[in-house]
Amino acid sequence: MIEIGLKHTSKLTVTDAATAMSVGSGDMPVLSTPMMMALMENAAMLAVKDELPEGCTTVGGHIESSHLKPSKIGDMVRAEAEVTKMDGKKIEFKVSAWSGETLLGEGSHLRFIVDRDKFMPKL
Repeated sequence: MIEIGLKHTSKLTVTDAATAMSVGSGDMPVLSTPMMMALMENAAMLAVKDELPEGCTTVGGHIESSHLKPSKIGDMVRAEAEVTKMDGKKIEFKVSAWSGETLLGEGSHLRFIVDRDKFMPKL
């Protein structure tokens, strides 16, 4: 059962592949905003994964976040996600990203519970 307050932390070491230059979102060798947000989504997905009905997963529906500070290659970044609201198949999260004690970005994320076997044929 998915409960308010359920949390997960995902981690990433910034590599060349995660930089703005590599993903095309900028031209600097720093953690890209898309990769930071993907790490936030990963934390949210994993926060609820073990509480879902058999055959179900979650998909992202909306994410909104600031990106306040850069992270260089080699930095360890962690993303934290916490369930803040449940409404049927909708799950809302508070998300944040950190490097050490430095807040990199924060925001909100919405995920939907879907049945894998019903979701894929609709594509």
